Amino acid sequence: MTTRQTSYPTAVAQVYEAIKRRILDGSYQPHDYVRETGVARELEVSRTPVREALRELVSEGWLEAIPHHGARVTAWTEQDAREVFEIRLLLEPLAIHRATQHIQPAQLKHLQQLAKRMELLAEQASESARNEIAALNHEFHRELIRASGSQRLATVLDMVVRTSVTRRNLQNYQHDHLLRSMRHHREMLIAIEAGNAQWAENVMRAHLLAARDLHLHFEDGGRG
Repeated sequence: MTTRQTSYPTAVAQVYEAIKRRILDGSYQPHDYVRETGVARELEVSRTPVREALRELVSEGWLEAIPHHGARVTAWTEQDAREVFEIRLLLEPLAIHRATQHIQPAQLKHLQQLAKRMELLAEQASESARNEIAALNHEFHRELIRASGSQRLATVLDMVVRTSVTRRNLQNYQHDHLLRSMRHHREMLIAIEAGNAQWAENVMRAHLLAARDLHLHFEDGGRG
């Protein structure tokens, strides 16, 4: 990608997506600094679109601006995680309920492809596979939310659902925990395909409750 090959707005969007992808797949860890000059050099763009992309990522909470040092990947506290799970438990069951009624065939096919890819990766034990699952899991939930047909709901959830929690959890999941999560994804899609909104909603709620329980277990150092 070069400044000659793309317009300025497109360059900003591509830089934005590249940085966010690196956060999602674990290339950038919490507290890592994302350097303007380094990103510009790697992506072969000027520093101006990088600066704009960083500003957007800060406004959305993916990065935090540190005076005189630059932008770094946001780290989550336990309280942050508890609040996010509370909000997700309220809104994501609603989103999947609506998705059952409004989903388009292309969206369902894309979700099935994401689920299949995650299932294949779940059979691997590598850290890179877990990182890829984290990114795919984020896209899976985002696509479900989009399928609800509610832009307001999608906007609210996109503001609060950050994948730092999910990525950290996935690295600690035992194999059976990971497979259970994959089964939940598959059952959600079966319920959607069957047009059973209540079933889909209940599976989503169980999925989030299981994730919350594991997260709090990890935060407590595995006690209890």
